[in-house]
Amino acid sequence: MWPVIARQISDAIDTEFNISERTPLSGGDINQAFRIGDGQHSYFVKLNDRAAVDMFRAEWLSLEHLFNSQTLKVPRPVCCGTTVSSSFLVLEYLELGEAQEQDWHMLGRQLAHLHKGCTQPMYGWDEDNFIGTTVQPNAWHKKWATFFAEQRIGWQLQLLEDKGIHFGDIEEIVGAIKNRLASHQPTACLLHGDLWRGNLGFCERQGVLFDPASYFGDRETDIAMTELFGQFPSVFYQGYDTVWPREEGYRARREIYNLYHLLNHVNLFGQPYIQQAKSSLLTIIAS
Repeated sequence: MWPVIARQISDAIDTEFNISERTPLSGGDINQAFRIGDGQHSYFVKLNDRAAVDMFRAEWLSLEHLFNSQTLKVPRPVCCGTTVSSSFLVLEYLELGEAQEQDWHMLGRQLAHLHKGCTQPMYGWDEDNFIGTTVQPNAWHKKWATFFAEQRIGWQLQLLEDKGIHFGDIEEIVGAIKNRLASHQPTACLLHGDLWRGNLGFCERQGVLFDPASYFGDRETDIAMTELFGQFPSVFYQGYDTVWPREEGYRARREIYNLYHLLNHVNLFGQPYIQQAKSSLLTIIAS
């Protein structure tokens, strides 16, 4: 396996690369992770079963878009492929460290520049991708309310229904979400798509985002998720708002947008998130 990965790295960087060091790293709940090197260059490698290659290719595409935006730092994608039994994704290796308040402020500004500088006329992505290990449908659509209600909330509810987990009548819930968002037609911005504290770090005090699930959608979905599982420092939001202030009604929409991630956590992890997701849904429907 490792000789195959080394050859693909060599082809990608147009320089002979032979692995002389390999260190296991914490890679989250989904993949194995390693730091590999040849004494001069180091890379971050994710490994999974061969069948997971589509997940890695989708992540590659998201990283490539974010990297090419030149607005914030992400690990540069190097290569992606399969061996006989495994799939892999190789990224630039970045040593993560501590951050100060001004570093968070700058990251907020950079995220706003990403959203402001990378837009297009419709909501979606050129292909479906993944949020965690859950497929994330991204068919292009002109209306944000329809896109989010159907391809985010409705999709998650149907996956749960298929598992025997019921949140109510799916058509009624999707209709209610459409009504809540009907007057909101935001700019379709390039999103990270899975922006929580576990998917960012700081390298030499510069913010680094990784593990994206990108698509073009409402920028507020990125900001909302930063408040779901432990809010970012307040200076982050101050930095964001100095570049592109959030719009009136954000706090009400935040509940709707974060319902998507709560439902996905029910799909991924089950019982521990059911009550939180149901409470959130009741709040939205009752508002």
